[in-house]
Amino acid sequence: MSKELKIALISVAVVIGLALSFVGGFSLSLFMTTSQQAQGLNLELLNEAYNVIQDRYVDPTKLDDAILTEGAIKGMVDALDDPHSGYMSKEFADMQTSDFEGQFEGIGAYVTSDESGRVVIIAPMVDSPAGKAGILPGDIILGVDGQSTEGMTVNEVVLLIRGPKGTTVQLSVMHSGATDPVTIDVVRDEIEVDSVSLEMKGDIACITISRFTERTEEELIPVLQEILDKDAQGIIIDLRNNPGGILDIVINNVSHFLDNGAVAHVIDKYGNRATSSVEDVSPKILDIPMVVLVNEYSASASEIFAGAMQDHGRALIAGNTTFGKGSVNVLVRLDDGSGIYISVGRWLTPDGNLIEGDGIAPDEAVDFTQVDGIQWAIDYLHSEQ
Repeated sequence: MSKELKIALISVAVVIGLALSFVGGFSLSLFMTTSQQAQGLNLELLNEAYNVIQDRYVDPTKLDDAILTEGAIKGMVDALDDPHSGYMSKEFADMQTSDFEGQFEGIGAYVTSDESGRVVIIAPMVDSPAGKAGILPGDIILGVDGQSTEGMTVNEVVLLIRGPKGTTVQLSVMHSGATDPVTIDVVRDEIEVDSVSLEMKGDIACITISRFTERTEEELIPVLQEILDKDAQGIIIDLRNNPGGILDIVINNVSHFLDNGAVAHVIDKYGNRATSSVEDVSPKILDIPMVVLVNEYSASASEIFAGAMQDHGRALIAGNTTFGKGSVNVLVRLDDGSGIYISVGRWLTPDGNLIEGDGIAPDEAVDFTQVDGIQWAIDYLHSEQ
């Protein structure tokens, strides 16, 4: 396999245990270039700095070539000043490539970093150890097993929290709006990640898609068939707190609700454009009225879904403006197994809208802290019948 992972990534969130959201499916030839010698990089200067450190640094126990090499790579990536690019150790890179099969061991929560660099819980997964232990959306993770997370990256915090089933991790968290932190013990478990769930509310089908994993399409197809069998008169797609996922999967999911047309476009550094279009999938549900629920934690692939539904006029988008993760990233594995997760493009909605940093504005603003989103959508769909 090529070092260039065969999946493009567009994620805002890191899943504790599940890790980064993968998005793939655009033609990666658009982003790949042949190997070339560093151009403009002053290797002699770098070597000079290395020699100074080796010759003069006072503590010889810290003169580990592997650590210094990792630091140099991190420094180059950090110099990009891109919140969506970063260096991954081999351990973390391995976790990324294995965890999107929909099963992992951990506490089951999505995290991201805020403007201050603090690691924040987006949401615990349904029925996860994190949720059962009292971890809440908006919690700031201050410490893990007594170790402060100050100055740590999301990746570093995730690696501390990850662990085998049956073991306990102690988290120090600050609940949203609280003034004092609390300590919460969470027992790690093996988590089966069902990404699609269906609940019928009378003649309205309520579908929750929590993320777009390798299993989402196979989970969605029987749900859609059940909707047709039950003659649903309206569909709610709940993408609140959905941090994203695999692009091939979200393209397939979108294609069940559209007949044709573009789903998303990607622009690379050279201005080249690649388009992912509606695919020939079954079943197709083209006429049943739809509402898509989103919030500020709906990101990346979930924004692709919402953007496609909005631009094609297929569904009403309701809720809050989405996160605004409009970059496309790839994970490039290096010779030692570590990796660079790097932004290689920007994606646009079918109408050519760039959502990076802005998000998708809903057609109807709904404050989910004051209103039950599902009931609001049910009332809306009934009013349109």
